[in-house]
Amino acid sequence: MDPPRTGSPYQPAIEALESHPEKKFYNVSKLGGAKYDTLPYSIRVLFESSVRNCDGFLVKETDAMNILDWKTKQNHVEVPFCPARVVLQDFTGIPAMVDFAAMREAVRNAGGDPVKVNPACPTDLTVDHSLQIDFSKCAIQNAPNPGGGEQKPLARLSPLKPPLRKPPPCRGHSGCRGSCGAGEAGRSPGPFSAQIENTPILCPFHLQPVPEPETVLKNQEMEFGRNRERLQFFKWSSKVFENVSIIPPETGTAHQVNLEYLSRVVFDVKDFLHPDSVVGTDSHTTMVNGLGILGWGVGGIETEAVMLGMPLTLPPPEVVGCELTGTASPFATSIDIVLSITKHLRQADVAGKFVEFFGSGVSQLSVADRTTIANMCPEYGAILSFFPVDNVTLKHLKHAGFDKAKLEVTEAYLKAVKLFRNDESSSREPEYSQVVQVSLSSIIPYVSGPKRSQDRVAVNNMKSDFQACLNEKSGVKGFQIAAEKQNDIVPVEYEGNEYKLSHGCVVIAAVISCTNNCNPSVMLAAGLLAKKAVEAGLVVKPYIRTSLSPGSGMVTHYLSSSGVLPYLSKLGFEVVGYGCSTCVGNTAPLPEAIRNAIKQGDLIACGVLSGTKNFEGRLCDCVRANYLASPPLVVAYAIAGTVHIDFDTEPLGTGFNGKSIYLRDIWPTRQELHTVEEERVISSMFKELKEKMEKGNKRWNLLEAPESTLFPWDLKSTYIRCPSFFDKLAKEAAPPRAVENAHVLLFLGDSVTTDHISPAGSIARSSAAAKYLTSKGLTPREFNSYGARRGNDAVMTRGTFANIKLLNKFIGKPAPKTIHFPSGQTLDVFEAAELYQKEGIPVIILAGKKYGLGSSRDWAAKGPFLLGVKAVLAESYEKVHRSQLIGIGIAPLQFRPGENPSTLGLTGREQFSILFPPDLLPRMTLDIKTSTGKVFSVIALFENSMEITLYKNGGSLNFVARRFL
Repeated sequence: MDPPRTGSPYQPAIEALESHPEKKFYNVSKLGGAKYDTLPYSIRVLFESSVRNCDGFLVKETDAMNILDWKTKQNHVEVPFCPARVVLQDFTGIPAMVDFAAMREAVRNAGGDPVKVNPACPTDLTVDHSLQIDFSKCAIQNAPNPGGGEQKPLARLSPLKPPLRKPPPCRGHSGCRGSCGAGEAGRSPGPFSAQIENTPILCPFHLQPVPEPETVLKNQEMEFGRNRERLQFFKWSSKVFENVSIIPPETGTAHQVNLEYLSRVVFDVKDFLHPDSVVGTDSHTTMVNGLGILGWGVGGIETEAVMLGMPLTLPPPEVVGCELTGTASPFATSIDIVLSITKHLRQADVAGKFVEFFGSGVSQLSVADRTTIANMCPEYGAILSFFPVDNVTLKHLKHAGFDKAKLEVTEAYLKAVKLFRNDESSSREPEYSQVVQVSLSSIIPYVSGPKRSQDRVAVNNMKSDFQACLNEKSGVKGFQIAAEKQNDIVPVEYEGNEYKLSHGCVVIAAVISCTNNCNPSVMLAAGLLAKKAVEAGLVVKPYIRTSLSPGSGMVTHYLSSSGVLPYLSKLGFEVVGYGCSTCVGNTAPLPEAIRNAIKQGDLIACGVLSGTKNFEGRLCDCVRANYLASPPLVVAYAIAGTVHIDFDTEPLGTGFNGKSIYLRDIWPTRQELHTVEEERVISSMFKELKEKMEKGNKRWNLLEAPESTLFPWDLKSTYIRCPSFFDKLAKEAAPPRAVENAHVLLFLGDSVTTDHISPAGSIARSSAAAKYLTSKGLTPREFNSYGARRGNDAVMTRGTFANIKLLNKFIGKPAPKTIHFPSGQTLDVFEAAELYQKEGIPVIILAGKKYGLGSSRDWAAKGPFLLGVKAVLAESYEKVHRSQLIGIGIAPLQFRPGENPSTLGLTGREQFSILFPPDLLPRMTLDIKTSTGKVFSVIALFENSMEITLYKNGGSLNFVARRFL
C-alpha cells in the first residue's frame, strides 16, 4: 500500500495539493479531460484506482482507458479494481484467516519464508456473528438455543467479574412492576433525567440505580465460552499478521463499525492521497457508500485474493442516476424513504448495476439517512448505491471527530480530483446509463411483508392488507385461512394470567443490529415513543419475545445519553447483546404455552423486526408472517400486540385511568427528534465508540493466544483445522488435468442457490457433520452452528449440500441425499463423495439455469472442491459464483444455447470425460464424451486470461501462495 507504484505510466500525473504541498496525489481529472467530467462519481473512483495501481501486469494502461470509456465498453471488457481496504465479518473472516495460516504452513513446507505471507491490503475483521440469544429479559431459556451449543452454568465459564446480585424489587409504584430494583428507597417518581454511558441506568419512576442488564452479561459470557477457540485464533491472527486488525466481540457489527470507526473517506499513506474504498464479506458493506466511500460485498475467495494484492475484475457497470426531489412527510422515517426508494429501484431493474444519487432532495438527507438507503442494496439488487461527498458529509465528519486539518485536506483533495459534489454549482450532472426520479414528498410510512421484503404495505392499510392475506391462496402473500376460521380466538395461560391469541398476534418484536441502528433518528424515535408510552401507562404483553440488539455500543450510548433506554427496557426491549441475532434466525424459542396455542389454533402469528430480511419461517417455524418495520413501529406493534389494527381509528391500548391511547398520541415529532439528535447524540456517540475501540473489553484483553509465526494446530480441535487447499503446492503449476470417467454427484435443476450449497444455520442431529462431531465426543448441545465452525473444513465439507430443501433429481424429493452409482446406495452427499474419492473417481455436478444465486459464497465453492467436484456443467450461472468456482479451482462449463440435459438426452447416470487443452482460451468450446458414446460440446466459461491463469494454478489461493516461493 505504498503509493505510487514504481514504473507506472501515469507517474507524470502526480501533483502536490495546492493548499498542502507536502501531500501528493494523482490528478486524474486532468488525465481524462472532458470525458472525466461526464463520468459518474463512482466511476471516477474506479478510474483513480486503475491509474494509481497500474503496473502493466495486474492492472494495464488499457484498463484505465476502458474505464474512461465505460459506457461503450460495457459487456465487452472487464476492468480491474484494487480496493483500499478489506472488511471481514467473523463467519467469513475465520476461513480467510485459517487459509492464511495454512498458506504460511504450505509456504514453509515448500521452502519459502512464511513470515512473508501477510495481507497486502489493510484488513479489519469484526467478530459480530457469534452472538446467540440464550437469555432474554434476564430469563434463562430452557430449550436449546437455535445454533446448538451447550448452555453451561455461568460459573463454569469463569466470568471476569463477579456476577451481579439482583436487587430487591421495587414496591413503590404500581407502574414499575417491580423491575427497577430500587427496593424500598426513592418513592417519588419525579422527572426523568438523562444518563450518560458508564453510569448506572435509573428506574424511570424512582431515579434509583439499576445494575447493568444481566441479559447482556449472561449472553456475553455464553459467547466467549462457546467460541473461545475461535477467539483465540483471531487474537493470534492479530498478533502475527501484518495489516490485520481484529475488532473483538461486543463492539458492533461489521458494516456499522466500518462506517463509524474504520472509514477514512480519503486515505493518507505517507503523505500520498487517494479515495477510500472497500470490499467486505458482509452483504451490508454497501452502507459506506452513504459516506461517499465506494464499497460492496464480495465472496470470501475473492476477498482473500484482494487481501494479497490481486484486483477484483468486473465489467464496466451500468450506472443508474437516482434523482431525489421534494421533502418527505414529517411522519415518514428514513426506513419509509428506504422502502419507497427500494420499490422504485426494483421496478427500474437496477440488479447488478451501480446506483448514484443526485438532485435537490439529496441535501435534505443526513448521512445517517444515506447510509440506511445504501445499506438496503441487497434488497433491490444493486451492487452499490453511491452518495458523493458533499457539504452534508463534511458536517457529519466534523461531528464524528475528524480533526480540522484532516477535514481541510479531505475537502481540498476531493475538490481537486472532482469527487466533491456541490448542489450550488452550476456544472452539469454526470451522464448516467438511465435516470430514475423519486419524489420524497410522496413517501408515507410503510412496513414490508408478510413474506418478502419487496411487498410494501402502507401502515394505514395494514389491517385490510393482513385480512386480504388471510383470504388469499397460499403463495407469496396469502395464507388461505378459511373464512369461518379467521376470527378464531385461542385462550392461553402465561405467567398466571390469561391472554387471547388470534390471527395477526405479535409474538416476536425485535429491534435488531442491522440497517436501522446506524441512523440515530429512527432509534431515538423508538426510544421517545417508548418513553411516551410508559408515561401514558401502556405495556407490552409478557409473552411477546422482545429484544433490542444494537449494531454497536454506540447505539446503547446515545439511547442512554438521551434518556430513553430505561423506557425501552421497561417495555421489554432490553439490550440482549451486540451482534446479528434475530435477523439471522438466532432468536430464543417462544414459550411452550404460546407455541402450543399457535399450533392448536393454526394461527398466523407474526414477527415484527427492524431489519432487512423477513423470509418465511426465518424467525421461528411457528411464526408464519414476518414484517419489516421501522424501530418505532416495531415498538408500536408490540404494544398493540397485533398487526391486525388500524392505527388511525383503533387505540394501541388502555393507559392510566382507563384512557384509550392512540399512536398519534405518543408518536415523536420531527422537532423532538432533531433536538435530541443534535444536542445529545452526534458528537458524543463517535467519541464513545473511539474510546471503546481503544480500550477493548476485559474478556478480549485477558484472552491468551500464541504468538508463534505458524499457528499451533490442535488436532483435537473441532473449531480450527488446517485445510487441505495447499496439499499439492509446488513452485510451478501443473497443466490442467483431464477429467476422465467422472460420475455425477448431483443432478440439480434451476435456481439452485448458495444457501442450498453452503453450510449454514444449525447442525441437524442426523447430518454427516453431526456424526463427525459426535465421533469427537460432543453432544448435540455442543454442536453450535455451521457459521461458528467455518474454521473447520471437516465440518463444512460435511455440511455442503446438506440443506433439507435440496432437490436432487436422482432422489426425486427434497433431501440432502444422492446415489453412489458404483454401489447403487442412496447416501448423504458427503458420504457418497467420500466413497468416490476413496475409489479415485472424479465427480461433476449437472445443473440448470442461474446456478449459484445468493450471498453465502465462499464455502459454496470451497465445499464442492473438497467433495472432489472437478467441474460444474450448468445452463447459466450467477456471475459471482462462477468466478468463485474458478477461484477455488473448479471449472465452470455451460451448455450451448438451447441445450440442456433434457435436450441432449442425459440422465446423469452416465460417466463424463472432459479434456482441457494446454492452450485453453476464454469461452473456448470443449467436447464432453459420455460412457454411452454420446459426444456434445460445452462452453468453458472463463472470461479472460487471468481467470484461466487462476484455474491452471488450482485457484487464486495457490496462485498467490506460489508468489511467496
